Amino acid sequence: MRLFVAITPPPAAVGELDLVVARLRAARPELRWTGTDAWHLTLAFLGEVDERVLPELRIRLERAARRHAAQPLAINGGGAFPGTARARVLWAGLQADTGALASLAASVAAGARRAGAPSPDEGRKYRPHLTLARCREPADVRDLVAELAGFASSGWTAGQIELIRSHLHREPRYEQIGSWPLRPAS
Repeated sequence: MRLFVAITPPPAAVGELDLVVARLRAARPELRWTGTDAWHLTLAFLGEVDERVLPELRIRLERAARRHAAQPLAINGGGAFPGTARARVLWAGLQADTGALASLAASVAAGARRAGAPSPDEGRKYRPHLTLARCREPADVRDLVAELAGFASSGWTAGQIELIRSHLHREPRYEQIGSWPLRPAS
């Protein structure tokens, strides 16, 4: 099964972002826009994981979550990978304690690795974001990034991590198969 570990923003923050993204979708229909139900902050992409790994993976993710405090977050601004002039991915950024978030992501990835799950993200610098659209061909999205520049959602506290299964179809569908609370913020 294809798995990843993520934090899902609350409906209020998703709704605020969607008000801006709706205008962008209308202006650039040629991009492959993700639906609001697919917006999430990936902590670790695991790829194909054997079902026999799940029991140990659940234990390891629970341990990783307990070691980290709840995270204050807000959706803020945007950007593109690999860059705005020849983008493949348009994303919304996050206002966060990036060190704490990167530490959480590293713990999640290490726990998954110890459980026997592959870690395709290994070696990449952690860049927290929510994917908004993908480009079939490299595209100039400077105008879209400029539109996102002033955006900031209401803040929230992310209090849990989720293990999510990705069902690949024409439109990917995500199914939460586990969640674990982060330690309460002090």
